[in-house]
Amino acid sequence: MAGPWLSAFPRTAKPILEEIDHVLQTPLTRIIESGTNAELTQTENAQPAIMATSILILRVMEQEFGFKTAERVDITLGHSLGEFAALVAGGYLSFQDALVLVRKRAVSMAKCTQEAIENTEGAEFGMVALVCESEERMMAMVRGIREFLELSTPGSKGDSIKDLPAVRQVQIANINSKNQIVLSGNIERIKMLLTNLRQFGGHDPRHVRLKSDSPFHSPLMKPATEVVRRMLHDEKKPDIITWPGIMPCVSNVTARPFESKEQLKDLLARQCVETVRWWQSVKYLHEVEKVRRYVGIGPGKVGRNLVGKEVGMKGQVKGGGVWGITSPKEMEEVVQALDDTEYAEDEE
Repeated sequence: MAGPWLSAFPRTAKPILEEIDHVLQTPLTRIIESGTNAELTQTENAQPAIMATSILILRVMEQEFGFKTAERVDITLGHSLGEFAALVAGGYLSFQDALVLVRKRAVSMAKCTQEAIENTEGAEFGMVALVCESEERMMAMVRGIREFLELSTPGSKGDSIKDLPAVRQVQIANINSKNQIVLSGNIERIKMLLTNLRQFGGHDPRHVRLKSDSPFHSPLMKPATEVVRRMLHDEKKPDIITWPGIMPCVSNVTARPFESKEQLKDLLARQCVETVRWWQSVKYLHEVEKVRRYVGIGPGKVGRNLVGKEVGMKGQVKGGGVWGITSPKEMEEVVQALDDTEYAEDEE
């Protein structure tokens, strides 16, 4: 992820990569640049690496291309882990504090997954994306899933995996678009749920197992929520949240901008177990805030593709566009497109 940026922009990239290792006291940049796939995909490595790469790209935009984030960006939004990068970009978290927070959160999530496997005698956990043919079908399927999960666990209030009936080890992790959601939890229980949807709900969505081996955004991640909460409320250290930021940032939990420092801390901690309301967040930006230009930064383009699908834009259109920057070769083109569409807005 970082290699191309280091080669293209060593003046900016090298100090950031050195900062990552210094802050985390671990050779994360070596893992990013030359580690095995098994090393890089470990949750405790992958999450800080992805977040750090996103901020590295933003710093290249700012320092190499003169992009003034505070002046030119109106609002930030990040999908799941990306919310931390959005908070850094929005001025709510420092890069250093975000690195530490993401790393400790990721270590806790990895531990949650391992304990879940041990406590269920080797059950398999992960995430499965479901794709429907329409928004109407998707909403009906979501209702069916929630009804099934509620009816399957009458009176269950346990916190640990042992206390939870197996079917409760499933949750809607993401609502990504008008026809795509992601389920998270015990893979066998997800299969059971899909069978139920087909037999009794009349739904037969296309389903794809995601590469994640952890049940993110499910009740099994509750210990990670407490880790984040403690870090955000550590009275022995200076408050790591700055309020207000330099621009609004939309919460994954509420699909609306954070309203206060305390709410931000609460929602950022709860995000570990709550559904990511990405579709509703993008609809809010598009329909309420009337956003016309979106720039996604990071190692992948899933977020950009989901936004483009929702708002009906791919690349540049008159006065707007949806872009993604994942490699150095895209940087100049996107920065130029932002300039062109900004001037087009001014002329209108």
